[in-house]
Formats: sequence, C-alpha cells, structure tokens
Amino acid sequence: MMKQRNLTMLVDFYELTMANGFLENGRGNEIVYFDMFFRKIPDKAGYAVMAGVQQLIEYVENLHFTEEDIKYLENKKIFSNEFLDYLKNFSFECDIWAVPEGTPIFPNEPIVTVKGPAIQAQFIETMILLTVNHQSLIATKANRIVNAACGRPVMEFGSRRAQGYDGAVYGARAAYIGGCCGTACTISDRDYGVTALGTMAHSWVQLFDTELEAFRAYANSYPDSCTLLVDTYNTLKSGIPNAITVFKELESRGFKGKGVRIDSGDIAYLSKKARTMLDNAGLDYIQIVASNSLDEYLIRDLIVQGAKIDSFGVGERLVTSKSEPVFGGVYKLAAVERNGKIVPKIKISENTEKITNPGYKEVWRLFDNSTGMAIADVITLAGEVIDNTKPYTIFNPEQTYKRKIITDFTPKKLQVKIVEKGRCIYNMLPIDEIKEYCSQQLSYIWDEVKRFENPHQYYVDLSESLWELKKSMLDEYYK
Repeated sequence: MMKQRNLTMLVDFYELTMANGFLENGRGNEIVYFDMFFRKIPDKAGYAVMAGVQQLIEYVENLHFTEEDIKYLENKKIFSNEFLDYLKNFSFECDIWAVPEGTPIFPNEPIVTVKGPAIQAQFIETMILLTVNHQSLIATKANRIVNAACGRPVMEFGSRRAQGYDGAVYGARAAYIGGCCGTACTISDRDYGVTALGTMAHSWVQLFDTELEAFRAYANSYPDSCTLLVDTYNTLKSGIPNAITVFKELESRGFKGKGVRIDSGDIAYLSKKARTMLDNAGLDYIQIVASNSLDEYLIRDLIVQGAKIDSFGVGERLVTSKSEPVFGGVYKLAAVERNGKIVPKIKISENTEKITNPGYKEVWRLFDNSTGMAIADVITLAGEVIDNTKPYTIFNPEQTYKRKIITDFTPKKLQVKIVEKGRCIYNMLPIDEIKEYCSQQLSYIWDEVKRFENPHQYYVDLSESLWELKKSMLDEYYK
C-alpha cells in the first residue's frame, strides 16, 4: 500500500525548516549518524517486539518531491530557491541499519541507525518513528495476548476501532508478527499475506425470522466451516440449542460443523455451560470461540477460571494497544563526520533517563552456550569486537558496581544493513517466516522477562569504551 502513495511530505514541519537551514549554513551534506531507540516498554512489560521495517524501506525507496510539493513549499515564502531546487532533484542517499522484524528489543539500544547527509537523515525522522513505533507497539501487545492464551489461537478483530485505515492494515500485519493466527482485515491478507478469518455478525441472525433459520442458512452456505454466533438472543436457552440442531443436521449430510462464538455475557460461565451441552449432544469436536473486549489480563483470568475456550478474537484492546497506546521511540543525533573522523554527540538532560549514548554504535546480544538463552545486550562503539574466547565483563552503566563476568557465550550483532545509498539491500522475508522468526527469538528470552507483572529486567549494558566516552563527555559539560 505504501508503494502506491507518495508520503514524502508526511514530516514534521521543522524537518523542512531545518533542512533549509542546513543547506543555507553549508551543513546540508555533512555526514551524520542518528539512532532510533525507546526509553521504556509499554504496559511496564519486560520486552518489546520489533516491527515495521518493511514499510520503512518502502518509504525511503519512494522518497521524491512532486511539483505539487514544491509549489506548496514555495507558497510558504520561507524557503530559499536553493533549497527548492535541491528538492526538485532530490535523491535519497542514506545508509540504514535496523534490527530485523520479530526480534525482541529493549530500552535504550539503537533499533534503527541512519548514516547520511544531515539534510536527509533529519528529514526522515517522523516517518521512521511513526512506522516503527506503531507496528512495534502492536506486535508487542499481540505477543503478550498470545502468551496469555497459552497455546490457544488468537485472531485480530480490531479493524473497525483502529486509528484510521493504516492503523487497521498495519496493525493486523504487526499483530500477525507478534503471534496472532490471522485477522479480520481482508486487505492485510491481500497485501501482506496475513490470513483473513471471519464468519458472521449479529445482523446475519437478525435478518432472518428465527435464529434457527439463520443458522441453517449459514450452514447451507458453508457446510465445511460452519461457525455460529450464539449470543444474539439468549446463549444457553436458544443459541446453543439451535446450534446443536444445525450441527446434527450437518452430520446427517456428512459434514462437521466447526464452532460457536460467544461475544457477550459472562464468558467463563457461558463457555463451561456451552461445552457441557455440546459434549452431551455428542459434539465434542465443536470449538468455542470467545470475543468481546479481551486483552491479556482478561484472557489469563478466563483460563484461570476454567473457561472452556478454544480460541480468542481480540479487537480494539489489541489493535490500539488500549492499555498504553504509545510506543515512545525517539530519534537522536549520535555523531557527525568531520575531517574523516567520527565525532560523537550527546544530548544531556537533568533527567538521567534522557541522556543519550554518544557515537556511532552497534548492538550485540550475548547468548549462553549451555542453555541457548539470552544473557544480556551490550551497546558498543562501531568496530568494537566482543571476544568470546575470553571472559567478558558486563556491568550496569548506572550502578557500575553491579558486574558480572561471563564465559562460554556467543555474541551476535542485532542490527543488519537494510538500505545502502538509498536502495534496499535487505532480503525481506515472507510474513509467515517473520512470524516464525519472532517466536523462535522470543524462546531465547527467559520467562521471567516475559511475565506480565514485575518482569525481570533484561540487561542492556554499555561496553567499557562506550561508557568511558559517555562519562568523559558528561564530565566535560559539567566541569
């Protein structure tokens, strides 16, 4: 979808005023390094899931200014002719590194790094943030909900309450990466291969003179995949009995119904009663689907209460991440190139959490060889090598006395180069492979990190060299 639209002007206006100013001050082509990272995980969770890389690539590959764009900017009367001419001949030339989609990510580590002319690297800030922030938010929420379901399939049903068209389409894509089995959003199936799922709404039942007639009509249309919505009138007194009648009629014709869906009421109580009624009728193969404003906490409670539910449909609380609908990724200048050297830059704040890590950096994940589990992430200066043939010391960058020496481990760089000189060099995987990759990578993260309340903090440390650089720059500004 993004390939079909020119979103070049989807920028914060200051990105244009700064670009014009960079050019006027002779800084437009100065090579800079920007990092995207986030400071905290939504829902006070222990981990997040990276998503949105494909759309980021599609955006930068399609960057160009139309005559309409140029005319609009000209009419603002604040941009130089030199700048407008630059935009007419615009060619994106940055390099971009990113953590692959589906990878577990943690606060303060660069998940996207951009290197290129200042005028260009600054210009793409808004689109990088809105693309990665949104999809990472939904992929993370989806994975929490899927974890709560304990192996039961979770379907994404939230299109009608998403924040706009793209929120629905890309939200469904991100939810699938996070572990959902499919979506109600048909266009996400067409464009991204996210399996489209769905049966009927209450209006189907209401349109017919009786509930039984409605069920029979649906069964006649879809005898091989018949799932009936049983709560339009009275779940236990009419919905389930009528469903049983229709499923038995299907059996006499050589077909097997698929399921019933409960969309209101006390789902724990209703599902247990429905299960008993179905089983007593010899329909133990009929599955029970639950929907109705679910999230990870409600699903967990339903399972604890013994609800007889085989799968879940989750809508607005997933696709909007209703409990915390913001993924707070930021985009900060980390370094510039001058006279052939990389000069680190730092943002200092009275709030220590807002002090950035300076320099051109890389992120490593250290895996314990005996268990295969992730030990910690380490942010290093680019070019540093983590030598796993020797003991390696990791330490808390805020409380440096907290140290741990690790041996018998394997380091792995997290970021991969996705764009070179403005063109994609990354082999984008099919959505099913990204989903499987996500599941695999999360299996290397301890369950203690993935629990809902008070998760264990996963360590993101700085290398000794990066820590010393940061300390020296802070000392310089505070001396």
